[in-house]
Amino acid sequence: MHAEFPHESDLPDEFEDEDDDRPPSKSQVKREMHALLDLGKELVELSPERLKQLPLAERLYEAIRQAQRITSHGGRRRQVHFVGKLMRNAPAEEIRAQLDVWKNGSREATAAMHRLETLRDRLLVDDDALTELLQDHPGADVQHLRAVIRAARKEAQANAALQQGQDPQRKQYRALFQALKDLA
Repeated sequence: MHAEFPHESDLPDEFEDEDDDRPPSKSQVKREMHALLDLGKELVELSPERLKQLPLAERLYEAIRQAQRITSHGGRRRQVHFVGKLMRNAPAEEIRAQLDVWKNGSREATAAMHRLETLRDRLLVDDDALTELLQDHPGADVQHLRAVIRAARKEAQANAALQQGQDPQRKQYRALFQALKDLA
């Protein structure tokens, strides 16, 4: 006859704190090391200007720069593993947070540019779009916006009449985008 051990969820609350004192399992340590290695690989792909903005120890910074200079596959792999090893003493969460800001910041900027492009296209075909824009931005220079929109519409009509193979003009189209960007 064998004794049955209680399931972890059946243990009284007084035993739960004991789990926190145990060292992490080998699997957990391995996962953390792989995560640091992956973070090190990301750092090797960054520009020197971006690297300087991160809280990196001098030895880690130099190891990353060395990995960037190595061209042979095997040598680079070994150097990247060395960077991963040095990452154990680095503030990984701060570094991850900054990388996330850089990645998501560019997504937000791209989305903002797409919104401006959509607004520009609407302004070229719809007079009501200007009215909505002026409601959202009451301090906008109305005369300048109307002049830029009129010029962009005229340019679009001229481009529509071009023969095949002729290059369309985009100067006013870009000027309207810049005016919207300045307004935002």
